Amino acid sequence: MMPRSATTSTRARRWIASGWVAGLAVASLAACGRPDRPAGTIVMASGADLESGNPLVTVHPLSRQLQRHALFVTLVKLDSALQPVPYLARSWQWDPTRRAVTFRLFVGLKWHDGTPTTAVDVAFTIAAARDTLLGSPRAGDVAVMDSVLTLDDSTVRVVFREPRSALPIILAELPLVPQHLLDTVPRARWRAHSFSTAPVGNGPFRFVSRTAGRQWRFARNADFPTALGGPPNAAQIVVAVVDEAATKFAGLVSGELDVAGVSPTMAHLVAKDPSLMLMTPPTLFSTVLAFNTTRAPFDDGRVRRALSLSIDRIRLVRAAVAGYATPASGAIPPGLPFSTADAPQHDARQADSLLHAAGWTRTRTGGSRARRGTPLEVTLLTVGGGDLAVEQLVQADLAARGVALTVRVVELSTFLAIVRAPSKQYDVALTGIPGDIALGHLSALFASAQRGGALDYTGFHMASLDDRLAAAGGAAPESAVSSWRAVAAELDEGMPVAWLFHARGVQGRSRKLDGVQMDLRGELVSIARWTRKDTP
Repeated sequence: MMPRSATTSTRARRWIASGWVAGLAVASLAACGRPDRPAGTIVMASGADLESGNPLVTVHPLSRQLQRHALFVTLVKLDSALQPVPYLARSWQWDPTRRAVTFRLFVGLKWHDGTPTTAVDVAFTIAAARDTLLGSPRAGDVAVMDSVLTLDDSTVRVVFREPRSALPIILAELPLVPQHLLDTVPRARWRAHSFSTAPVGNGPFRFVSRTAGRQWRFARNADFPTALGGPPNAAQIVVAVVDEAATKFAGLVSGELDVAGVSPTMAHLVAKDPSLMLMTPPTLFSTVLAFNTTRAPFDDGRVRRALSLSIDRIRLVRAAVAGYATPASGAIPPGLPFSTADAPQHDARQADSLLHAAGWTRTRTGGSRARRGTPLEVTLLTVGGGDLAVEQLVQADLAARGVALTVRVVELSTFLAIVRAPSKQYDVALTGIPGDIALGHLSALFASAQRGGALDYTGFHMASLDDRLAAAGGAAPESAVSSWRAVAAELDEGMPVAWLFHARGVQGRSRKLDGVQMDLRGELVSIARWTRKDTP
């Protein structure tokens, strides 16, 4: 069998020679070997097929960004200071108790099938997100709302469980969905419904087509209202599924790709290419080891904590992602008001002590660990990719503590089926966790009310943690910092996941592409203003 590196190199050369992006045929090839693409077409790469067109069931980061910034609208937006500003809601007014807020909506926005967007869609979206039958990853965020009342087509009143001093960020992160298309679909079936692969939005771009595993196409919504930002600059956005790092880089160099996430190890090549620009925005995406806390030995918190303490996160970030990440000291990513500057924990001596206390002992110094004759052997489930650098570094760190780790690489769909199964049949999973500014992903991971949901990987749920998550989710700005840090402290104590590092974006961008802004709101926050210079 050809080594992975040789295979990647060969495929990249073939890709450059042919002038095609893995399954992307935007047009016939020009004489120079590059596609003669239609004017105003922007091509971006995704490392995996988009998860879904339905924002209420999606966890895939790029899918969520396309939903929020391109395909749908939200009630409000966040400005660059992460403060709510008008979007579909043109104004809002709090009642004297601060338990309710009334929104006045823009009149004239239509779904892409021509049906008006109204207050009914707002109420329907929030009700669906709260429904346990749907299992939305945003259920914890909307739990702070007690009810949503439709006063008329352009007026909606949101009542909260407790008084609030500010709008919850979820209102800027939850795209609205069309009540008239989904109200007759049982919510337990939303993930399999055709809306997931042929969505009808109301945003600046409309869905055109999808070829499974290869590409999605979105076209300019020429009717998008000026008051909401107006029609986008680009005529078309094509998302090409390109899973190999070398192929993405080759696509950027050849000019067939305008934007692509690149391997951190290739970032210096992007930076040196005069036709490209390297962008490294902050992102809300964390890489973790998720423990199956429902089966031994990971039902023992001492074992979980020992494995976490065994990992040298500083070395991991330096060697595996070329420094384009922050070694994690806990659950909260950097750049948020709740973040801390604590150093990551790496303590081999304490790890050894915890494993010994849990009954996993070594018969000799440097030897393997066993308990009552059973060796401590662990299988690491991963989607993998490239040279499996993170997996191999974790494997080496655990081997130093006498833990034998075997790496099992599976396809993404298989991975998700395994970790989301009600009866979890795995040991440890290496995975990325897409975050959000409201930290709703922590509730999606651990809140008891979201047991069985899309991010319930670990099966770890506790009443005390539920209380802390609820308090933090509903906290006023002045108490939010202490509330979220209390959540982080409890997660650190229980250690259902070992937070390895919080990523930075590593994006290659063609210098022909203007209007690009990337920050904590996402790499696609300005996609409606992207403009490609089609002439040399």
